[in-house]
Amino acid sequence: MTQVSIASLIQGAISGDYIVSFPTDTVPALAARPDRAELIFAAKGRRQDKPLILMAASAEALWPYVQGSPGEFNLWQQVAASYWPGALTLVLPASPLVPAAMNAIDRSTIGIRVPNFPVALKILGQTGPLATTSANLSGQAPLSSVAEIEAQFPEVLTLVATELATAPTAPTASSLPSTVAKWTGGGWEILRQGAIELKC
Repeated sequence: MTQVSIASLIQGAISGDYIVSFPTDTVPALAARPDRAELIFAAKGRRQDKPLILMAASAEALWPYVQGSPGEFNLWQQVAASYWPGALTLVLPASPLVPAAMNAIDRSTIGIRVPNFPVALKILGQTGPLATTSANLSGQAPLSSVAEIEAQFPEVLTLVATELATAPTAPTASSLPSTVAKWTGGGWEILRQGAIELKC
């Protein structure tokens, strides 16, 4: 059993020794400290050319990990203010702060997101940005329950049921993944249509 309190899960993530899992506004996440992202690739059997998403409790925590012109930053911040917290992942030019383990093949971009889910925000507010992905073996459907995640990833820290039962009321999680929009330099390219329709 790897079900732990929220405090223990946070400490496990901060230590860099563990992958953790928590609910989000889309599918449950697997998460690790960004410089230990290789743990997630190994656990999922994930190819190195499939980068992870950097998730945080606020847009302000994510901006240091991207780089662009003042005009681009202004536009990105407007989009973030409109859709975050929410199920929209923005793929933007990566700054040198992004650890190589996050995106070993192509370090030029990074996907960033702020989820709209109180438990996730509480965890991320204390851990800082985490490398995240859906909870499943690569190529399989996302898992939706703690029991399924424990069965497939027995080494991953999950939240004990009482922590979820006493959490603030959250929006209903969507079975759809986040929408992924990549900045092309002049506009947005939708790489994956998910729970949010980006109007730009």
